[in-house]
Amino acid sequence: MTTSAPKGRLLRGGRAVARAVGVWIAVTGALRLLDALLPGFRMTHWWQPAVCALLLGLLAAVGWPLVMRIAYPLAFFTFGLFGFLLLGAGTLAVFRTVPGVEVAGFRTAVIVTLAMAAVGALISSLLAVDEDEIFFRRAARRRRRHRRHTPAAEAADQPPGVLFLQIDGLGYDTVRRAVRDGDMPTFAAWLAEDSHALTRWHTDWSSQTGASVCGILHGSNHDILGFRWYEKDRDHVMACAHPADAAEIERRHSDGRGLLSGDGASRGNLFSGDAAHVSLTMSSIPVLVPKKLLRRHRDRLGAGYYAYFANPVNALRTFAVALADVFREISASVRQRRAGVVPRIPRGGWYPLARPGTTVIARDVVVSAILGDMLAGRPVVYADFLGYDEVAHHSGIERFDTLSVLRSIDQQIARLHRASRLAPRRYHLVVLSDHGQTQGQAFSQRFGETIEAYVGRLCGGSPPPSAGKRRQAESWQINAALAEATTSGGLIARRLRARVEDAECAGDSPRTTSGSPGAVTRVAPGVVVVVSGHLAMVSFTEHEGRVELETIEREFPDLLPSLVDHPGVGFLLVSSREFGPVVLGRDGLHRLASGVVIGEDPLLPYGPHAADLIRRVDTFPHCADVMINSRYDPDSDQASPFETHVGSHGGLGGPQQRGFVVHPRELAFPGEVVGAEALHRVFRGWLAELGHPAPSPEISEVVS
Repeated sequence: MTTSAPKGRLLRGGRAVARAVGVWIAVTGALRLLDALLPGFRMTHWWQPAVCALLLGLLAAVGWPLVMRIAYPLAFFTFGLFGFLLLGAGTLAVFRTVPGVEVAGFRTAVIVTLAMAAVGALISSLLAVDEDEIFFRRAARRRRRHRRHTPAAEAADQPPGVLFLQIDGLGYDTVRRAVRDGDMPTFAAWLAEDSHALTRWHTDWSSQTGASVCGILHGSNHDILGFRWYEKDRDHVMACAHPADAAEIERRHSDGRGLLSGDGASRGNLFSGDAAHVSLTMSSIPVLVPKKLLRRHRDRLGAGYYAYFANPVNALRTFAVALADVFREISASVRQRRAGVVPRIPRGGWYPLARPGTTVIARDVVVSAILGDMLAGRPVVYADFLGYDEVAHHSGIERFDTLSVLRSIDQQIARLHRASRLAPRRYHLVVLSDHGQTQGQAFSQRFGETIEAYVGRLCGGSPPPSAGKRRQAESWQINAALAEATTSGGLIARRLRARVEDAECAGDSPRTTSGSPGAVTRVAPGVVVVVSGHLAMVSFTEHEGRVELETIEREFPDLLPSLVDHPGVGFLLVSSREFGPVVLGRDGLHRLASGVVIGEDPLLPYGPHAADLIRRVDTFPHCADVMINSRYDPDSDQASPFETHVGSHGGLGGPQQRGFVVHPRELAFPGEVVGAEALHRVFRGWLAELGHPAPSPEISEVVS
């Protein structure tokens, strides 16, 4: 049975009055200090600091929420900072109403406002002893506001709710080691108490958030080839992280009966799962998604942001923690360079400033939104914590700074677990990942050029400028090594070359022309390459539909032999006119239609489900003409991603294909789950078992 939240009082009683008096005294003292230190700010009488402290407290309690409502659009896009500017104007007005107080101008008033918010946060922390009490005090206040909307008798009749908390990119193997090493104490406690079980699930070939979350939330991820992929019929690259494309993907897969249909909530996801309440959800951003693709939702734009930043202490605390995270990232990057850690990637530029967006700001907003969902008694919530995945991409899957982010996520999960005691209904917590990550030196770093440039060169094009910028200084040695490898050749490369050489027109096969450039960049005339982590997809745009192996051999005789012999390529999927879908490796091939293997099976290092998963992708309407999976080395447990990452995912090979689910033991998990659609069926079965009503068969309305 699910463990209850930890015993003991969630809040320490009798602190409300002490906190109010303490903050008032502290602000009074701070105003006296500012009077002495801040140029342009002066109080001429002893009583003025005490009176101003009282007035400023009332302004923060009453004025800030009003400011956030009135000026919400600007506050939304500045993470609450614009609210401090408006509150500074209010502070200036307060000072000018008190006789004898001298304020030089608006800038001075804003500084005083920030100082007062900082003092309030500091006193709250000192009185609460730790951050958790502050969190739960705010939760209790929000519960009192929700109680009048959800009567106790009504809540008692409801089935238990479920919180699905996704730790993006955290693999099963990493979770086990983190529990063992003390980096996830909440999970360790659950497993030690035997209230929860840790189970593994196997991702689809496309081991990335787009395919996984769409499959989990909507029960279908058909024709999702990667985090981005090329659609030849539209000459368009679909990107799961683009709002319009995310909305289009959801339109294709949603039937209105997703996992979150029936008053559920989606927080921080790519797709809504047909939830009635959404925030930070890519497919449902009204200002960016075309109206014809936008589904109706009850929550207004940025509801999750407003609920969090309506408290000035939250805004100030989040920015303070975000600033600390910037310095933490810079320090970690410097330590990696000094220690000569390999693999590593450049982590400068804007990344140190962008990282807190996922590790701090989005995390805090999502937690606040989940808390509101619990207090409102919503039946199902699905939320994504993206921070671990982001840092693992840049730092590594188990580096010290990555595990620090993981510990902070574990702490937030523990808080939500405890806060569930405040909710009007019982909640089960299910924590999962959408995929894992496999570590390795990036393809472009290891071999001196990107996979796009390599394919383009083999097809008669010139490497794009971006490839040159990422090329290693000593790439001539790598190019020489590659030339030797392609000259000697493995079994399959020799057979492919022999087919080309024996072909009647192999020597003078005409090349197609590119014509107009098209909307998507070509790496060579008529050739598009799109990468998604450990997966690269090659499409020949001057042919309609799927281009067969025989045609590729005739028009680009060097392409397939060179690819299968490349030390960074694990296998290729192509379609043969004679044999159907064929997987090619350096020393063997696997005919998926018949199961015939010639030579060494190229899918052997990728697990027992590889053939079925690849066979399914071969049926997708937008399957690329050549699908390339990176080479995975079981001995080192590493692979070289086609994007410049340290930890990466998107294909098959190693930890990236092993996600996890931590679930209450009373919710049974089947022996083996393969694919996100299968995981959706498990979760749907749990909701039915708990007594949640079946989703309506009607398709939800789409705005036209």
